[in-house]
Amino acid sequence: MTKYVIHGGKPLYGEIDISGAKNAAVAIIPAALLVDGVCRIENLPQISDVTLLLNILQELGADVRTVNRTTVDVDCSHIRNARVPEELARKIRASYYLIGALLGRFGSAEVPPPGGCDFGGRPIDQHIKGFVAMGASVDVRGGYIHAKTAKGRMTGTQIYLDIVSVGATMNIMLAAVLADGLTIIENAAKEPHIVDLANFLNSMGAEIMGAGTDVIKIRGVERLTGGAYSIIPDQIEAGTYMAAVAATGGEVLIKNVIPKHLECITAKLLEMGVDVEELDDAVLVRRTGKLTRTNVKTLPYPGFPTDMQPQIAAVLCLAEGTSVITEGVWDNRFRYVDEFRRMGAQIQVDGKIAVIEGVEKFTGARIQACDLRAGAAMVIAGLAAQGTTEIGHIHHIERGYEDIVRKLSGVGADIRVVVTPDEDKQAQVG
Repeated sequence: MTKYVIHGGKPLYGEIDISGAKNAAVAIIPAALLVDGVCRIENLPQISDVTLLLNILQELGADVRTVNRTTVDVDCSHIRNARVPEELARKIRASYYLIGALLGRFGSAEVPPPGGCDFGGRPIDQHIKGFVAMGASVDVRGGYIHAKTAKGRMTGTQIYLDIVSVGATMNIMLAAVLADGLTIIENAAKEPHIVDLANFLNSMGAEIMGAGTDVIKIRGVERLTGGAYSIIPDQIEAGTYMAAVAATGGEVLIKNVIPKHLECITAKLLEMGVDVEELDDAVLVRRTGKLTRTNVKTLPYPGFPTDMQPQIAAVLCLAEGTSVITEGVWDNRFRYVDEFRRMGAQIQVDGKIAVIEGVEKFTGARIQACDLRAGAAMVIAGLAAQGTTEIGHIHHIERGYEDIVRKLSGVGADIRVVVTPDEDKQAQVG
């Protein structure tokens, strides 16, 4: 069993470099399936989700060559298989992007239901609605999602999303770039990684207009050709380290960011008494005084991101007064609350609302990450806590954070990876 052991209570000082955006990478890698030729993807984060997706492409027959630590060349021109291996796809939520990419490339796809973090049902009904509107039939049988278009090629159409869905917006874009005619997505999501996916596809020859607005237009083209593209910095990784400085105190320069993408996070930290200075491609985060309460509601971009909700909760647990968090995206984001309570937090949850009474300090405890962002929040709590915190199930965290232990150690955190015998197996042997 592998865990993080953190001796908390130390302010953070120094610099942290931000890696490429997970949420962009997990869509851009499947998008390589649409490219007839070699595409070079740069600034890839070294995380398990990226490794899994590259492995899936190789299993499908792609030629994947590592150029350096953050760059790969992908050639999918010889792929003839549209069936995704079950054992790999079930480990990752973003495997659903393979449906749109394979439909766009072959007019058919066989993909297992996605895995990854469990926030309740997380249905893909809006994705399917888009595929059906473009001429595909979709059904589930034999443990696979089967999607196929009778024409062998998707057909452009107008699609109105019932809810603002990042996944559906990106998946429909993937299915539409090689379709016949014009596809219009209305009520589209506007997150930075949607713009990044559009920019990647356009750099390979696609015709996508309006990404970053609520109406995206995709004019289908005959083929995409190769090229090189560098993924944007990770907004959520940067926000996580900003929250860590807010919780522990200190001063950290967070480099390789796009400050505009962080404005929704910066605004809340400023309300709480944290100093944030925006530079060209960095933010300087400083906290010396006490934290003050605030209210947070998660919303689609440019609102406060749901992927930052647990991390900001960790900071609010240490703020003076009563704070309220309203979760406006996922139904089951508050599963981490019991772990925070083990550390002394005072949180009451009613449906999508959490009321947090600030406490003087966290106290170290043995806790377990229940999903990716909750795990990151537990790291923040551990860094700020008095005493020792042990965090289990760290595979959740490593799905989305590259070298988190090294990066935090580099700014003065006392955090290390510890491998211990599995206690359950030991008990069985005994």
